[in-house]
Amino acid sequence: MKTDSIFYQIFLRFPDSFFDLIGQTQPGAANYKFTSQEVKQLFFRLDGLFMPLREDSQQPLYLVEVQFQPDDTLYYRLFAELFLFLKQYQPPHPWQIVVIYPHRGVEREQSLHFGEILNLSSVRRIYLDELPPRDNPSLGIGVIKLVVESETAAVRTAQTLIERTREEITDQSSQRQLINLIESIIIYKLPQKSREEIEAMFGL
Repeated sequence: MKTDSIFYQIFLRFPDSFFDLIGQTQPGAANYKFTSQEVKQLFFRLDGLFMPLREDSQQPLYLVEVQFQPDDTLYYRLFAELFLFLKQYQPPHPWQIVVIYPHRGVEREQSLHFGEILNLSSVRRIYLDELPPRDNPSLGIGVIKLVVESETAAVRTAQTLIERTREEITDQSSQRQLINLIESIIIYKLPQKSREEIEAMFGL
């Protein structure tokens, strides 16, 4: 499973984690739908889009991009897609872009063309290794940070997250979905181990 697919699953199943990540818990995920949107004629799709459920001009739409590999063309593509989307759909909301990096070393700013736009308040760049420590991080934030943990720390963190999931999520379906997601992240981080070995490791 690719990193962007992991984040897509996190945000799709647990959208509160995105709003927790950006520090925007009000109004939060209850007023949004995480979706994808095709831009016609040009045959591309915006895969990470939080759209407000109501036509409220005070609530922004969020275009989310997860980037774990250096890409010199990222901002050229991202802003081209955004503005083409705005032209075609003219949504009744302001826009925000959120780009999620594991660390600053992956980013390629292209400051000649995008220096000023990257400094706009509507553009947010999040570096997961710089997230401040929290006394009681949400499960969603814990799962997001698991993606960038070292292999050694990841096993210990995953075990803690699985225990918390069993304690904090009472709905069996949601509990199983989150545990499966944690398991998928560990499989991604420990490709040398089989699924059976990982399931045995965590008593799944």
